[in-house]
Amino acid sequence: MDGVLFDSMPYHARCWEQVCAEEGLDLTATEAYLHEGRTAKGTIDLLARRCWGRDATAEEVERLYAKKCSLFNALPEAPKMTGADEVLAAAKRAGLIITLVTGSGQKSLLERLNRAYPDCFERERMVTSDDVTHGKPHPEPYLTGLSKSGVEASEAIVVENAPLGVQAAVSAGIFTVAVNTGPLPESALREAGADVVFPSMKAFAAYFNNVLVRKS
Repeated sequence: MDGVLFDSMPYHARCWEQVCAEEGLDLTATEAYLHEGRTAKGTIDLLARRCWGRDATAEEVERLYAKKCSLFNALPEAPKMTGADEVLAAAKRAGLIITLVTGSGQKSLLERLNRAYPDCFERERMVTSDDVTHGKPHPEPYLTGLSKSGVEASEAIVVENAPLGVQAAVSAGIFTVAVNTGPLPESALREAGADVVFPSMKAFAAYFNNVLVRKS
């Protein structure tokens, strides 16, 4: 969702950086992109172990995540990612099952999906942080997505923008397309295991449309 459907990662990175600075945790906005896709608890625990020498308590996780969400929701609405409409339209024309797999649990973004991309997503085919025990890079989110979609890994394609998400999809045995919509080098996505890397969603949309036209 973030970084694929919405150009929201700069906001997330900025908010995480501010919350961490205020709470005595060490995280830069650039590093936030490396943790993109983790659940909030996974991110906070990782930072707490590094800076405090222990996991965060349940109260700390809830408080820090609420603080981050409050900052995020006060920012202007993130724009839709250029090219996402075209990818979704092509997928719908081809009769593909569209499934959302996100590490986010923010209701503001989930509710915006249906406004931004009407008739594309159904709640029963969404996997959020509330649906899994292990977040990305663990394969559980994508394995859950396969189960909800009723398809095998060999029948699916994942579109990801984050190294941890790429690792999760590859570990689930799914062909993985990476779109480099953030500041990380392309090599970070290739090293994570992406089968192919595009420089943007717009570039992937053009290729995807051509492939589907040829196949039809």
